[in-house]
Amino acid sequence: MIDTLKPLLEVRNLKKHFPIRRGLLKRTAGYVRAVDDVSFFIMPGETLGLVGESGCGKTTAGRCLLRLIEPTAGEILFGESQDSRPIDVTKLDMASLKSYRRNIQIIFQDPYSSLDPRMSVADIVSEPLRIHKVASGSELEDRVANLLKSVGLQAAHLRRYPHSFSGGQRQRIGIARALALGPKMIVCDEPVSALDVSVQAQVLNVLEDLQDQFGLTYLFISHDLNVVDHISDRVAVMYVGKMVELARTTELFEHPLHPYTEALISALPQPDPRKKRDRILLTGDVANPADPPSGCYFHPRCRYAQDICNTEAPSWREIIPGHFAACHFAGEINLRPLSKPLIMKG
Repeated sequence: MIDTLKPLLEVRNLKKHFPIRRGLLKRTAGYVRAVDDVSFFIMPGETLGLVGESGCGKTTAGRCLLRLIEPTAGEILFGESQDSRPIDVTKLDMASLKSYRRNIQIIFQDPYSSLDPRMSVADIVSEPLRIHKVASGSELEDRVANLLKSVGLQAAHLRRYPHSFSGGQRQRIGIARALALGPKMIVCDEPVSALDVSVQAQVLNVLEDLQDQFGLTYLFISHDLNVVDHISDRVAVMYVGKMVELARTTELFEHPLHPYTEALISALPQPDPRKKRDRILLTGDVANPADPPSGCYFHPRCRYAQDICNTEAPSWREIIPGHFAACHFAGEINLRPLSKPLIMKG
């Protein structure tokens, strides 16, 4: 539940451009605009789903929040400092950044590569506690055992190594590691995409239970709208490094305002196999982030595009309260909603 009107995290005009270097002297010949002027906010206790096709910049945006990747430009404002002003993460020195990372952690996508195979479960989960000198000795062991218990594992697993666990169990270890320092917020970078469907449901239930128990805030990155529909309070849609739509989950699925969102929704499978799916097939290729088209990045694939879309980039604006979109004709064109939610929230 959202318990305050003040955001825990606010991102303003975030950019991350990777240089393209060519020639013997490795001179910069251009930039890949992985994240291109993105703005959003997350309230305490909320889950914001971030969706889009592979390569749209979702993971890059998430890693910029922890400064695992250094942003090119923009502001990342988190919580409150001692003088009651939000901390601008982009301006923190290394000592302050270490302190900041106690409040925001990340769960990585691949549970097979994100855990060091040479470390035991006890070493993996206790590493953040040792680095930040939070606990030691028997207290450290007790805290690690409790963390494992909170994600559905047993204290008997402490001396085992990652190779002896299934994918779902490994991801639970990753979740326990992210919880170790008692963060306020966790970036969930496609945490269930590498898992079987039945295991996905179990891990999602663990994340929801932990959110209720510890009052956690999530940025949930995924390409699966089914999963996002189930777990998110609001959903943000990205396309080629830009945010194109953001709204409460039900509002987004029932009243999409951007043609790209409409196309994503139409690709969802229907629960009734006898019902014919009327999918919107996008023509052309995804825009190249190193050489994006003029105007709206989506216009070469948009069936509603007009002349203005070819030449003028749409502004990010609030069309109706709480519902933002970057489209010249948002609210003027009738877009197809999802006829029936695929996963009912209980």
